[in-house]
Amino acid sequence: MRVCLVTGEYPPLQGGVGDYTARLGQALADQSAEVHVLTGTRAAGGHEPRNVTLHSVADRWDWRGLSQVLLVLRQIRPDLVHIQYQAAAYALHPAVNLLPWRIRWSAGWQVRGRRPRVVVTLHDLLYPYLFPKAGPLRFQSVLVMARGSDAVVVTNPEDLQRLARHRWLPPVKLIPIGSNIAAAPPDGYDRQVWRARLGVAPDEVLLCYFGFVSQAKGTETLIRALALLPTAGQANLSGYRLLMVGGQVGDSDPTNQAYLASMQTLIGELGLSGRVLWTGFAAPDQVSAHLLAADLAVLPYAEGANLRHGSLHACLAHGLPVVTTWSPFAAEHSALTDGENALLVPPGDAQALAAAVAALASDPTRRSRLAAGATALAREFTWQGIAARHLEMYERLAPGALQTPAP
Repeated sequence: MRVCLVTGEYPPLQGGVGDYTARLGQALADQSAEVHVLTGTRAAGGHEPRNVTLHSVADRWDWRGLSQVLLVLRQIRPDLVHIQYQAAAYALHPAVNLLPWRIRWSAGWQVRGRRPRVVVTLHDLLYPYLFPKAGPLRFQSVLVMARGSDAVVVTNPEDLQRLARHRWLPPVKLIPIGSNIAAAPPDGYDRQVWRARLGVAPDEVLLCYFGFVSQAKGTETLIRALALLPTAGQANLSGYRLLMVGGQVGDSDPTNQAYLASMQTLIGELGLSGRVLWTGFAAPDQVSAHLLAADLAVLPYAEGANLRHGSLHACLAHGLPVVTTWSPFAAEHSALTDGENALLVPPGDAQALAAAVAALASDPTRRSRLAAGATALAREFTWQGIAARHLEMYERLAPGALQTPAP
């Protein structure tokens, strides 16, 4: 089967959807699919995937860029086109929302007598910018994209439930994401040496936050919680440091730059400059080393944690005790279980977050139990299994294509 993944971002650009697409494409290729990735010109000359053909062709994601995408798709002649959709990755432009319909209407590039089948993965249900005061029409553009596809993939139960309220949609399948960062630090990695290089004392508690700085990820709550944690005197601990792992803002959403500046100002006002460490954008093995150096992961998502967050998957995959936030929906549908594989606190509550972190820091037995639960949960989200579920869906949409090479 010849599969073309269309994505607005791809390594070396910083962004979770790009990392996801790279991991999915590699896993599909490892299971004998012929995989092409169609992305923007800014990804040219960067990541060179193994057994995956990269087409860095779209110089913009507007109507002209859509024509470029269609031209290359006609050259590739895939059995199936799989769009990885997140509005910010396409510069909030609605052109890509019509790509499934343009594929349906285009003639002269059928494969084995049929048009390519189209799947769209909605990495979130945010919508593009149309025009001022567009209001509900903006979400309708996402539904238009979904209705033009042959199948829709969502990555979490919350989005599955939201789409269930809308009619005239194709089959919607839930396929969770996995960790974009494997637990694979550099050769010869020594945790204590790594912590010492960061300037962290042996009796300090090192908290880590992984992901871009953004309001949606509760960065302000985290900073205010750090200010509430004691600097010394708790259970033989000399204090707390916070390691901000990864790039500060992504390449697809520059609006976070102003929020980052406000958070840096807040850190200074609260006197935390010496307690907050920044790694900056780093290679995957360096990110893994930083995560393994931490004692706790703290991820206070503003709307509550769910399993569409790659940063959460990465911390689980590294066996970290995780303190994160609950949501009413997650209590019923999420694989996260308070006290078993994560510690859940209310969103936006810095005092509750600080209290949970302090309690966990002084209880090694509880930390070990949460770490074991995190590791067990992470095993349910391997890329091999994720790719297998995609190929099963592809085969239903394009029967026989898995066994027959595309022309």
